Amino acid sequence: MSDEHHTTEPSRSARPDADSAPARRGPPSPRLLVLLFGIAVALLGLDVFTKSLAVAELEGREPVELLGGGLYLVLLRNPGAAFNIATGLTWLLALLAIVVVVAIIWFAPKLRSTGWAVGIGLVLGGACGNLVDRIFREPAPLRGHVIDFLSVLAPDGSVWPVFNLADSGIVCGGVLIVLLALLGYDYDGTVHRRRSKRTSAAAGGVTGESPGHERDGATGEHPPGERTQDSAERPRRDEGEEDS
Repeated sequence: MSDEHHTTEPSRSARPDADSAPARRGPPSPRLLVLLFGIAVALLGLDVFTKSLAVAELEGREPVELLGGGLYLVLLRNPGAAFNIATGLTWLLALLAIVVVVAIIWFAPKLRSTGWAVGIGLVLGGACGNLVDRIFREPAPLRGHVIDFLSVLAPDGSVWPVFNLADSGIVCGGVLIVLLALLGYDYDGTVHRRRSKRTSAAAGGVTGESPGHERDGATGEHPPGERTQDSAERPRRDEGEEDS
């Protein structure tokens, strides 16, 4: 018997999955770096401007109602984090913010995903915005109080803590990063997707993992040595015709 009858096509399960193949590691993407730091700088500038405006316009005033009570403008100096957490550890929060900023700057060149660049840019801009307050505002460097001025559904922050644009950027960026990770999009451009049932069934038919009479995924023929019901009954019909 010639060797050509023994050659088989490699199973699909042995082939690399294009949907989960890692992205090629190359030099940092200038476009993504510009996007990330551009978002961070824009958010930082907007945050500093709105905080300065809030201090100038809301100092000593009653809360300003907007959107029919859906949003209030009220000035609050926050020594801690959200929900009045760590109010006596302002210096520690400042140091943590510095660590986050340095880590993001170190991590940025590794990015190969536009979505991740947007999310991390929002987090970086928000972290820098609040860090500016903790360093430069009263009462002292690394102990400065963060300016918050946005309150939802209540003027006193009883429904949700009073926040600022930097806080919004951190939350939105964090949510975006989590969603991308859950959907299978990695920071380096790798995409992990579930294979369709059709592809899985074809791969299972080639490797013999699927029960029943599966056809070869590449040729559409039955595996060698396996006879279908029709092929088994055909000789019987031929024998009956000869006897008659």
